[in-house]
Amino acid sequence: MSYKIDSKACVSCGVCVPTCPVEAIAQSGDTYVIDSKCVDCGVCVPSCPVNAISN
Repeated sequence: MSYKIDSKACVSCGVCVPTCPVEAIAQSGDTYVIDSKCVDCGVCVPSCPVNAISN
């Protein structure tokens, strides 16, 4: 199961984007999303300042 970004918690700071080694995080409207390229590495999780990323 890939990681997900909680759209209600995401503050659209973009800090997570450069941490993803497979470029699976992209902006979608006012928030960010993790797409199917996610390999479940979890590298993005500690980068989120508001803990909006989970699996």
